[in-house]
Amino acid sequence: MDHFESSTKRRQLDTFDSLNSDIPFEVLSRLPTKFLPGMKCVSRAWHRLISDRTFLKVQMQSQKREPVSGFFVQQRYQYCEDDIKTISYIPVETEGDELKQTIFNFLPEEVALLTSCNGLVCCRSCLPFQVASLYICNPLNHQWIKLAWDEPDKEHSFALAFDPSQDLTDTSTNFKLVRVQKSETGLFSSCFSFEVYSSNSGAWMKSTEVCQCNDDLYKNKGIFIGGVLHWLTDGDEILTFKVESELSWLVSTPLPVMEINSIPAVCIGECDSRLHYVMVSDYGLHVWLLEDYYESRWSLKLSKSLDEMQEEYSNFSVLRAIAPQWQAANHSPWMDPLAFKDGHLLMRVCLTIFLYDVELNKIKDVCAVSELGNNSTYFPTVLPYTLSLVPLN
Repeated sequence: MDHFESSTKRRQLDTFDSLNSDIPFEVLSRLPTKFLPGMKCVSRAWHRLISDRTFLKVQMQSQKREPVSGFFVQQRYQYCEDDIKTISYIPVETEGDELKQTIFNFLPEEVALLTSCNGLVCCRSCLPFQVASLYICNPLNHQWIKLAWDEPDKEHSFALAFDPSQDLTDTSTNFKLVRVQKSETGLFSSCFSFEVYSSNSGAWMKSTEVCQCNDDLYKNKGIFIGGVLHWLTDGDEILTFKVESELSWLVSTPLPVMEINSIPAVCIGECDSRLHYVMVSDYGLHVWLLEDYYESRWSLKLSKSLDEMQEEYSNFSVLRAIAPQWQAANHSPWMDPLAFKDGHLLMRVCLTIFLYDVELNKIKDVCAVSELGNNSTYFPTVLPYTLSLVPLN
């Protein structure tokens, strides 16, 4: 009887939706993305509506800017070519034991993370592999496409460029994937070159653009903001690449690392569609906002001492007390900002992962480093993730 009543109600909902198609469209398109997967289960009509490209385009435009949902973390070995296969997802809003490690199980093989952008994630085949492949996928709707990875090199850096307000059409999802390679140009000089894959053409094209730079890319995996990709280097500069015009230039960081007496740790990130530079040292946490690309002009947005951070999280004092021994034993900063997005800073403090809301001054203990799959603290791949139902089929 319950099954009969449920089927009757579904038919009634489908009939109502077909007679009043504008009403659910207007209401559902205003909902945040996190509610839509559940709404697809209400009726067949709602499932068709929410899966429609026109609806998704309107919904993404109505949201304007989807907030960060969480962070993907994948550890790396320092002296081994093989990949650590565990990928953990750390959400920003939930409390308790919420670490998820099976999100990418919908892909045909185990993968290593490369980059993310507005709901899409790029990853590659794990080493060791027989056939090297690249994947562009949407973890929310489990859709993916596979690209051939010619001349695979673990050290190549990739970055995704995808703007939902412009690149999602009624017939296709357009994106670009940029591969950066460093090569020597002289005895003491080197440069970065760029290759661009376009989903429109389905092919790679080598850009004529070359950026002279002697530094190496460091930590963050290409951040896309306002049509420009950004990579942090280990030499107080940020490599940028304007995707449409294929122009690159270097932006100086707000403060040279050598001016800090203690061992600082840095990362770059995005908040309010602006590039931010985050530095953590014995002097505390500092966050700068980039005001002008061409003049490398920054403004200090946030400055908090370690004492202020300790007021919010009392156990912070225990980790702070063992900091000298940690740095001496590991030859690395005891505090390391891993990724920054929409005011949320994911950071490692000794062997503990913390999530810090810099606006609200709230710190929460997420997990031990070992819970991520391994005790390795060597430059893990950390990608901010924003929910999106953008289709890839």
